Amino acid sequence: MLATSELILESTQAERLESALGTYLREVPLYAGSQRESAASLLEQHRNLPLITKSDLRRGFPENFLGPNNRLDALLEADVIELEHTSGTSEQRTPLLLPKGWWNEQERRALALNPVTSRSGALAPEARRATIGSPSCNNDISYTGTPSCSERVVGQAQFVTLSKHPFLWSAADLERMTEETLDWNPLFLDVDPVYGVAFARHCERHGIRLPSLRFVLSSYEYLSLNHRRVLERAFGVPVYNLYGSTETGHLLMQDETGAMRPSLETAALDLAHLDERGIGDLVVTTLTNPYMPLVRYRIGDLARAEGSPYGTRYELHGRAADAPIRPDGKRVTVRDLDQCFAGLEGTAHYQLVQRADHYQLRIIPDAPGLAPATATELRERLEQLLDAAGAVRVETTDLIMPQGSGKFRLCIPPAGKH
Repeated sequence: MLATSELILESTQAERLESALGTYLREVPLYAGSQRESAASLLEQHRNLPLITKSDLRRGFPENFLGPNNRLDALLEADVIELEHTSGTSEQRTPLLLPKGWWNEQERRALALNPVTSRSGALAPEARRATIGSPSCNNDISYTGTPSCSERVVGQAQFVTLSKHPFLWSAADLERMTEETLDWNPLFLDVDPVYGVAFARHCERHGIRLPSLRFVLSSYEYLSLNHRRVLERAFGVPVYNLYGSTETGHLLMQDETGAMRPSLETAALDLAHLDERGIGDLVVTTLTNPYMPLVRYRIGDLARAEGSPYGTRYELHGRAADAPIRPDGKRVTVRDLDQCFAGLEGTAHYQLVQRADHYQLRIIPDAPGLAPATATELRERLEQLLDAAGAVRVETTDLIMPQGSGKFRLCIPPAGKH
């Protein structure tokens, strides 16, 4: 078999990683002392380096990355970096140093991995998008007041969301969002899937079409089977999952076959603490941020790697902290839970909460009511998956609240479970 361009890039990534490691381990204070005098290569040493987390990024910031010869104020004055923060969904917000223009560059690399998005014109500088997500959880814009429509335009992106409570949006809120989106004439929607679903259902109810729309890009949090179904049905265009984080950039892009392709130029990916199914903690070493390189960074999500003739593909399993543990000690991932909804209509969004003696499945129906047969099937599937006979209670609601960052959790295990 002839090597594809992706396989060639995957094979040469090791050389780029080794070169980057030589600099990171020598010059970045956070990793000082990590490199050992050894016959092992840098790549072999890399596999055995300790994992770092957000707490390591915060400790001693920014000197832990810049060192004594690089001053933050000088870099900001030279306009070569941007000072950003993580969303603060899983723990306190973490400050970040991002090269100027880096975010757009790494996003373009990710979008280029999908032939549909790359051919659609989305990579062109003039490509317009409408962004629908939490106003307190976005790299480009964040606000707490009520800015005008023009104040919510950044480049070719129109940010239409004013509230991080999509299930409390009024008819007037949704009408304003619809008018702004239609006026903007976007090539694609950039959505948090929960916010996107609330907007999509409004458009569907009122027969609103977005004639310029070519695809929907889902990011920010886990894309459920339910979210995908509603978005595809309402907008009539493909929905693609774009995965990453503010601190790492976009790491995986879903292609036209549904596979999640790694952005090999942006980062090297690994898995740690694999379980019997090959699912483990996703570990990231970044390759394109010289001011704040991350080495063996545990991003907080679970994944499984899958080989293919065209290179490695990844299956995302959601947040590690959101994975409940069965009585026999086996882990159930967010993806496992979400697969219980496969083939079942009627759910727009949900949240599974683990109580002391039972699980509470709260469902926002896609239409008024939830078919009793669907509720029964869901309960039976979840009880089997969780090994919790008779301990799953299903209820419908019209309100599920987000975390402080504006993101939602599909599963909430008891505090202190992880």
